[in-house]
Amino acid sequence: MGGSDAGTIWLVGMMGAGKSAVGRALAARLGRPFADSDAEVERAAGRSVKAIFESEGEAGFRRREREAIEALADGDRVVALGGGAIAQPGAAARLAQTGTVVYLKASPEALLARVGSGRRRPLLHGLDPAGRLEKLRELLDARRAAYETASVVVCSEGDDVEAVVERVVERL
Repeated sequence: MGGSDAGTIWLVGMMGAGKSAVGRALAARLGRPFADSDAEVERAAGRSVKAIFESEGEAGFRRREREAIEALADGDRVVALGGGAIAQPGAAARLAQTGTVVYLKASPEALLARVGSGRRRPLLHGLDPAGRLEKLRELLDARRAAYETASVVVCSEGDDVEAVVERVVERL
């Protein structure tokens, strides 16, 4: 499958896996528009993901996320999805129907190094480093099966963005 006929390219993986950075560079490389589902949720809601979590809980956020994904599913674009998007009921099948799912894989330790304090990550907010690592491990364990439904899997740790983009392009 060539990069030009892949439908929407959905980038999935944990927070800190590099979906946004790789997504922007991949979109530029392929001459496609880039979108970030969390940014689309924020734009539609008129407030931050953190504020949505605080006022509507995770369930409210996931509902808004599904709406954003449907709005992004009709085009040849590159979309960085929130870490838990593909693990929601029916999401993996819907993403596969509308494009190519690319899993950016990284270890919990690499993810922790990238997310830092987790201040801007509602699921990590308020946890100390050991707590953040444990939470990342729990989330990864819970989501692993959904991530592994991806038709393309690329390790995103230890390399710069361009090297990861190159591996994704080779596999599309």
